[in-house]
Amino acid sequence: MPSWRVSGSYFEACNCDAICPCRRRDGVRTGKGSTYGVCDFALSWHVLAGRSGDVNLSGLSAVMAGSYRDDEPNKPWRVCLYVDERGSEAQQAALTEILLGRAGGTSFRNFAQNIVEVYAVRPAKIDFDHAPKRWFMKADEYVLVRATTPVASEAAITCAIPGHNQSGQEVECEVMRVEDSRLRWEVTGRCGFASSFDYSSEAQ
Repeated sequence: MPSWRVSGSYFEACNCDAICPCRRRDGVRTGKGSTYGVCDFALSWHVLAGRSGDVNLSGLSAVMAGSYRDDEPNKPWRVCLYVDERGSEAQQAALTEILLGRAGGTSFRNFAQNIVEVYAVRPAKIDFDHAPKRWFMKADEYVLVRATTPVASEAAITCAIPGHNQSGQEVECEVMRVEDSRLRWEVTGRCGFASSFDYSSEAQ
């Protein structure tokens, strides 16, 4: 992979109760595992500015759905990735390599080193809104997440996926639905998180 960098807005949801046990509060992680022993999640990124070598990635989006169990050693992730159907083959390939951790860098360090199995990589129509109180992601009919309610916290909340250097907002999701391959669930009233991200081939 050539050198690369992508930055923009980020929104996620999982089936844990808010505030997610994986978060840090004022830099301290207080939880020891997922609320229910299994973490089912959906993550979304919108690239405001990005490039991989000569390939422009600005304006593209991606969604990842996945799951892991607390009782498995190292909690390995199994995922499906949806890349913006508006992108060219080169753009989709670059986003795939970056977000699955195959290109190394910040995304590998923050989360993608946990991915052990990829069920599918699919071009998809991605709709999103990462604006406060309008949080939303949709990847075709595979993934739907919607949230409008911030979760109050006196402590600063951070998440490992965008990076603990990026502050953000814990939210309560109205719905998170995933229907694809071996990833199928629907939950309501669970946690989410909105922030910004800045990944690069030089792990920060």
